[in-house]
Amino acid sequence: MALHSYLSGISQMFLVVTLLIVGTAGVREVLAAEVNVYSGRKEALIRPVLDRFTEQTDIIVNLVSGKAGQLRERLLVEGRNSPADVLITADVANLHRATVAGLFQPIDSEVLDRRIPAIYRDPGKHWFGLSLRARIFVYARERVQVDELSTYEDLTALKWRDRITVRSSSNVYNQSLISSMIAVHGIDAAELWVRGLVKNFARSPKGGDTDQIRAVAAGEADIAIVNSYYYGRLVASSKRSDSDIVERTAIFFPNQGGRGTHVNVSGAGVTAYAKNRLEAISLLEFMASPEGQSLFADLNHEFPVSGDVSKSRIVSTWGSFIADELNLALLGEHNGDAIRVADRAGWR
Repeated sequence: MALHSYLSGISQMFLVVTLLIVGTAGVREVLAAEVNVYSGRKEALIRPVLDRFTEQTDIIVNLVSGKAGQLRERLLVEGRNSPADVLITADVANLHRATVAGLFQPIDSEVLDRRIPAIYRDPGKHWFGLSLRARIFVYARERVQVDELSTYEDLTALKWRDRITVRSSSNVYNQSLISSMIAVHGIDAAELWVRGLVKNFARSPKGGDTDQIRAVAAGEADIAIVNSYYYGRLVASSKRSDSDIVERTAIFFPNQGGRGTHVNVSGAGVTAYAKNRLEAISLLEFMASPEGQSLFADLNHEFPVSGDVSKSRIVSTWGSFIADELNLALLGEHNGDAIRVADRAGWR
């Protein structure tokens, strides 16, 4: 009887240990099926994409949203202890800064290489563009004839004196526009262009891109230089005041007779110390897929980076345009020069 009790106790202990081992393995398996994302894009503009990824893969996505600079600094401070697996941010300059800071690791993925055109990804495969935005003109219908508009370079012409509005050069969107001018024309010519542009400002730079569009509608300026998706947001708005702005204005894609309109990307990369590396790559591959690109671009009225993905209803109404085929990695490389050019030329 004593021997039976002893053996029974051993069996129970073995069962408990087995359950603990299996349970621990199960916990590890559950924990592995997740990916942690730091996103410079607002949650409302990224969460539907992440939720769809979870529906397809059962991989849980934990999201932290913030401004690009704050997230970059957070990753630097956290170092190897960072929980982040993926960093999503807007503008190639921010992607370049993260790469230079060692915050990304290179990724070899046949899916990403096939789905993302070479000009919209890092040559070293640290980041991949997922949607496009164009730096366009929004003009006053009553005060500007469309045949008066042509190129970024033409904005220095005397006819535009006191008629142009644009946000501060401290904004990365404008830094990248200047970078594109440096890449095409060289530093000296780009600085002459910025000086000429500043002379034609209708007011001192202030506010965001939407504020520039509102200034044109209100008659404070005749042309605004903005990212295309800001106009898309106004078109999509149910506010009567926004509808009035759209009625008074129109959009123009510059440089269509030459190199094409300056474009930039929202993109992402796998962080240097990603604990869930495979899941992170899976997320990027989903976002590069036709469905992922469509969701990612449509939510913010942007353009897909792949030609086989349909544009949203609003974006489609703008028609097709020629995009500058400059490799976007160059914009990040010229960012420091762009900032110095703007400072010297008085674009504050």
